[in-house]
Amino acid sequence: MRVKICGITQPEQGVAIATLGADALGFICVSQSPRYVTSQQIQATTQALPTQTLRGKPLSRIGVFANADLDLIQQTVEIGQLTGIQLHGDESPEFCQQVKTNLPEIELIKAFRVRSAETLAQIIPYESIADALLLDAYTPQALGGTGHTWDWTLLKTFSPQLPWFLAGGLTPDNVNQAVMTLTPPGIDLSSGVEQAPGNKDLQKVEQLFQQLMTLQT
Repeated sequence: MRVKICGITQPEQGVAIATLGADALGFICVSQSPRYVTSQQIQATTQALPTQTLRGKPLSRIGVFANADLDLIQQTVEIGQLTGIQLHGDESPEFCQQVKTNLPEIELIKAFRVRSAETLAQIIPYESIADALLLDAYTPQALGGTGHTWDWTLLKTFSPQLPWFLAGGLTPDNVNQAVMTLTPPGIDLSSGVEQAPGNKDLQKVEQLFQQLMTLQT
């Protein structure tokens, strides 16, 4: 299972989280977010990161965008030395295809804020374009990182053609329940391992990986 820790703002915390076992780190490229980082700040972290995860696979460096224009995405990918893009807004399948065409070597994750079963039906046109999906909690106030959980039972019969991340209110305390309920290919945490927005709690991150290890024993 792939573990992504999102909302990295400090290079030393990014390095520590990668060392603890993360498979992917996420950087928020949405200026309205309290976890926003510039492309130069992303670069300062990515240059310090190990190239591989503890499992010996390439460490993913994901930029999170919402309704951004293609030029900004491409510029951030280049300066920030990103390996992936997460589109967390209302991007159309056509726009996602444009991104994929212009950045064919970059992993494309399309995020959806799930309100109901109807949201899951909207995913279908994206399955032939994106490399992975991310399913997050819906709240009207924010795009993500709210700490809100949601009705995971909506995903009981969810079986897309792509790998997907479960997000939304995951913490070290509830992650095992979520994983045992849904067996997602990936999980994404942000506020659930923080002291404050953008300031990660490394003890919570360590606790998260300890909890996940209990599932493997």
